[in-house]
Amino acid sequence: MQQATSKSINTPFETIEVHPISGSVGAIVNGVDLSKLTDAEFDEIAQALLAHQVIFFRDQELELDAYLDFAKRWGKIALYPYMKGLVSHPEILQIVKNPTDTYAFGNAWHTDSSFLPIPPKLTMLHALEVPDTGGDTLFASLYHAYDTLSDGMRELLDGLRVLNIGDQPLQRFSEVESMSQRDPGEEKVRAHHPVIRTHPETGRKALYIGHHTVEFEGMTSDESAPLIKFLIEHATQPEFTGRFSWEPNSMAIWDNRCVLHYAIDDYFGQQRRMNRIIIEGDETPF
Repeated sequence: MQQATSKSINTPFETIEVHPISGSVGAIVNGVDLSKLTDAEFDEIAQALLAHQVIFFRDQELELDAYLDFAKRWGKIALYPYMKGLVSHPEILQIVKNPTDTYAFGNAWHTDSSFLPIPPKLTMLHALEVPDTGGDTLFASLYHAYDTLSDGMRELLDGLRVLNIGDQPLQRFSEVESMSQRDPGEEKVRAHHPVIRTHPETGRKALYIGHHTVEFEGMTSDESAPLIKFLIEHATQPEFTGRFSWEPNSMAIWDNRCVLHYAIDDYFGQQRRMNRIIIEGDETPF
């Protein structure tokens, strides 16, 4: 297998401290208060995200208004088609799993809302309550997934598009008692995107596939299934992943254009409560 390389670990920073959590993806950023960032600090945080794909912060006591102000520095905020946000701050989706809930939000390898014609650029998640044990999130580098494909597989996938379909609220979320469903109405929640996409800021190629992917364009679901299964298993092998353990007031920001994530549902009978904001994408994948 070809060894993937990363330039991120040697990237110098002047206003922040950046500590990678794995050899492939993710880094913890220290030395900043997200509620009162300087422009220089924000610029370096943005560079750290491009370099590491997902970044984490500890001890960020963000009020809702401060959280929104921080999010708006990254771009326009997107509303999730299937769930209602907070009454006071509809741009913020509170993701809750109560001790009696049997469904865990995000418990599959996916990139957020890949079923939209213009998928989101970034997702940020702020932890309010976390279980005593469990509830970690896994991340996988889609750069490394692409880099380690054989030349023959890259040639096969080049130019192919996949159909991504959104969740159906009554089927997927009927057991999420602590969250309010929203009908997407006329909003398009299915879209074809290239299975190999180019990151618009770094120029790197990434495999773009996940839980919402159902078939290749021009193929049947049955024909597509073995290749989709192979690609997701390839992308999520341990060598390409990083794992984050949450604490109250932890924050994660990840780049949906080049990373998959998976919320581990191993905290049975415990409570987990997070505030999520998604930033709209700037362009259709290419």
